[in-house]
Amino acid sequence: MKKHNFYAGPSIMPEFTINKTAEAIKDFEGMGLSLMEISHRSKQFEAVMEDAQQAFKDLLNIPEGYKVLFLGGGASLQFAMIPFNLMQNKSAYLNTGSWATKAIKEAKLFGDVDVVASSEDKTFNYIPEFTIPKDADYFHITTNNTIYGTEIKEDLDSPVPLVADMSSDIFSRPVDVSKYGMIYGGAQKNLAPSGVTFVIVKEDLLGKVDRDIPTMLDYRTHIKKGSMFNTPPVVPVYSALQTLKWLQQNGGVEAMQKVNIEKANLLYDEIQRNKLFKPTVAKEEDRSLMNVCFIMNDEYAELEKEFFEFATNKGMVGIKGHRSVGGFRASLYNALPKESVEALIDTMKEFEAKH
Repeated sequence: MKKHNFYAGPSIMPEFTINKTAEAIKDFEGMGLSLMEISHRSKQFEAVMEDAQQAFKDLLNIPEGYKVLFLGGGASLQFAMIPFNLMQNKSAYLNTGSWATKAIKEAKLFGDVDVVASSEDKTFNYIPEFTIPKDADYFHITTNNTIYGTEIKEDLDSPVPLVADMSSDIFSRPVDVSKYGMIYGGAQKNLAPSGVTFVIVKEDLLGKVDRDIPTMLDYRTHIKKGSMFNTPPVVPVYSALQTLKWLQQNGGVEAMQKVNIEKANLLYDEIQRNKLFKPTVAKEEDRSLMNVCFIMNDEYAELEKEFFEFATNKGMVGIKGHRSVGGFRASLYNALPKESVEALIDTMKEFEAKH
């Protein structure tokens, strides 16, 4: 039976990425050695790092003055590194979910944090209205919220440096990087296996805080050494490069956006049509294209476990919703084919007919 991978992360990877990485793990660049056992200082891997950074710049049209880094520690370490490097007096945060909440907690260790708005009052199922304070050192947003299924799909105009966690929607649409001071994210949702974190940072934002920054937590350290100050996560960086090549071969972020809108619309339309289900995010403009969250309609709530088992038996993998929301979540990342969305829709229709 064909499996349809809707995991929220680590998640589906392009077959191209999986196959190329598997080949390199057996024999990297004809060296007769595995990618897992070669030196990160070898000319062959240095080329991988440089090519991955350049592909990032090409796909997102990153302007001059920005650096692309590949680091460890996940987005969770960035929650602390960002205020460590950028926060002098005050920062501003928009709270739209669990990851934003964790970022806010870390930032409060470094100074005053202005939470400009929060959607926690309704289990983070909408994007709240907000005003960006002009006296903040930076304004932080989480563009896509994997747990709750909301997404900010536009590049905001901010009077202060805009910092965005794009862990789960990077490369899903074109981004005007010039509107951001920094973009970062864990790669394990739409780019690579877990273990590598990407950072796009405007270099002139750095070096302005008064505090001493530990060497490993200073972005300038990693810029100076080209992400090679310490041993990088070699295999995930290589896999990221393969995904970037796959994106380039398939029309780039513009093509991905078109397909992602089509996939999401198909599934949201079925959720709206099907008598058994309803979306957790009411406002269409707030609904994520990457993580479609839905639950049983109230009168069919007792069927939740049965539908999960039914869908699992049909090859649907990873559709169980996060424990804080319940219900179901289908993650529609770039690598997920339209056929998998259609298979899920057919499963929903079949279950509806059964009841």
